[in-house]
Amino acid sequence: MTRTRAVSRRTVVLAGLATSTALVAGCLSDGGGSGTVGDGGDDSDDTNGGDDGADDGSKTGDGNADDDSDTDNVDDGDDRAVPDDVDAYLTENDANLYDGALADHTGDDDVTVAVGAGRRGYAFDPAAMRIDAGTTVVWEWTSDGGAHNVASSDESDVEFRSGAPVGEAGHTYEKTFDQHGTVLYYCEVHEEIGHHGAIVVEGETDGDETAG
Repeated sequence: MTRTRAVSRRTVVLAGLATSTALVAGCLSDGGGSGTVGDGGDDSDDTNGGDDGADDGSKTGDGNADDDSDTDNVDDGDDRAVPDDVDAYLTENDANLYDGALADHTGDDDVTVAVGAGRRGYAFDPAAMRIDAGTTVVWEWTSDGGAHNVASSDESDVEFRSGAPVGEAGHTYEKTFDQHGTVLYYCEVHEEIGHHGAIVVEGETDGDETAG
């Protein structure tokens, strides 16, 4: 009886030890798994941080693009605007066909100006223009609006007069402008109703001004 009890007691002890070992192994296994999952979560946060940095960079880039756009819109101004004295003369005299600009005839050897232009024939066309020194201006009569002539005003840098008023179509008067300056002129017959014109002469030549 004594030997049988001893064997049974040993069996119970061994069985208990086996059960404890299994429980400890299971706990160790669960703890390692939890640690691995936690590490994965940290990696996800780092990735999101990188995305935020990329967004900040794109905003900075947009700001630089706006600055470049503003710079491109800078206005350098208009160096070929109508001179103040010319604009004042034509505006104060209500010059017919004057629209606040100069017809650009720089580079032309000769330019024709119609005398008796406009709906009623009381205008020069072009009423205002820009030419180079040495250019010959030819005034040609249309016969519209009655008899006309061409004469420089007191404010003009150059003096000239075509002669007595003429109403014949095709009649011409010409003058070459060799010196830079402002040419202001009008029709003596229709001075009071806007028959005025102007020429801006740029540069100068070596020759003398042709008499008119």
